[in-house]
Amino acid sequence: MSATDATSDASTLPPLAVLESALNLTTEFLALQASTPHGSTPDWDDFEWRIAEAVAALQGMSSLLADTLPWRGPQRWQAFLSEQRRHCILREQRIVELLSRIDAASREKDIACVALKGAALVKSGIYRMGERPMGDIDLLVREDDFDIMAATLLELGYRRGFVMSRHVTFEPPGTGNFTGFGEHIDNPLRIEVHTRIAERLPASQVDITLHTLPVSPVPGVNAYPSIAALMRHLLLHAAGNMRARALRQIQLHDIALLASHMNGAAWSALIDAPEARESWWMLPPLLLVARYYPIQIPDAVRSRLEAACPRWLRRTSMRQRLSDVSWSKIRIEAFPGIEWSRSPREAASFARTRLLPSRTDLAVLAQYAAMPSCASSIPWYGQSHARRMLRWIFGKPPRVQTAFSVRAALERQESHV
Repeated sequence: MSATDATSDASTLPPLAVLESALNLTTEFLALQASTPHGSTPDWDDFEWRIAEAVAALQGMSSLLADTLPWRGPQRWQAFLSEQRRHCILREQRIVELLSRIDAASREKDIACVALKGAALVKSGIYRMGERPMGDIDLLVREDDFDIMAATLLELGYRRGFVMSRHVTFEPPGTGNFTGFGEHIDNPLRIEVHTRIAERLPASQVDITLHTLPVSPVPGVNAYPSIAALMRHLLLHAAGNMRARALRQIQLHDIALLASHMNGAAWSALIDAPEARESWWMLPPLLLVARYYPIQIPDAVRSRLEAACPRWLRRTSMRQRLSDVSWSKIRIEAFPGIEWSRSPREAASFARTRLLPSRTDLAVLAQYAAMPSCASSIPWYGQSHARRMLRWIFGKPPRVQTAFSVRAALERQESHV
């Protein structure tokens, strides 16, 4: 299929089978290139190169690919990567400045917080400037300190936004629409304040909050208590996104980079902490990382995690690829991640939450429908749950975020950097 055919009608997408094939092809090729760059320029047509842009943005890998690929693609592709790299650098500079302001304000208020995930990795020096994209800043605070932190962010010019089950989003001044797709300096830099670090896998909660907060935090922005604590959070976040089919390759890249800095004591700390008695969820993200990256997982660690992981999940995880569990998967599944259920009863409970969502879950969907971004540009979240349910059971429609990125890539005019 040519790019002309794909983009002749800007209001529609190409057939899903065509998109699915192109997304799988480009996702798997670029995933291996990001970890072990090799070979020559792929023989893709213009349509596939455009889909590759969408994939690079969806997977959070555009800036890294700009620096690591040993080959050059078409001018449009090279310009896209260079532009993404530039925006990542500008956004990281803004993020560093904002974190410094939050640190100073938190010290003044005598409250402590932990900078999570991307912010912690960037500060650690694992990534070079602009390599690691961040759509927002995640902070963890003790529940008793939430109100003070909220007031502090309001004083910095932010306003309270959406309320989710595990965090509250704070919007920057003058927040507008997202610009295009991928990284852009003008995209809003939101702050998400968490009081819990937990994931629903798929119906029961796995909570690691207690061991993510430092034992004796100091006022201001704190680091994780240890490299094992950071790895535990990265693995849990990846597990939750694998379950939801919302993984990004940058998460696998994070884990692979951090693993290269872990010694035997750090690996032992990862699996020997009190909550690691329930470490059944750690194996799938590590298996996926190992599929694409040459990481070394100590045999004793792998054996213990394999023994803890339920058989159904372990077997499924050994077959899964990035394109199966990430934003590159364009079709909505009826029961995404049901293989994470540890019993038939839990699988039935998860299915029930999909068919009969709680008021809280429906409220979250309503908030997505109201967001000035991709969720409001494609009419899905605004539909009734009954209509959505019938469509994802019988039709497997395209996912909003994936469809938005694909459409943006197909419609994007070539730029020159």
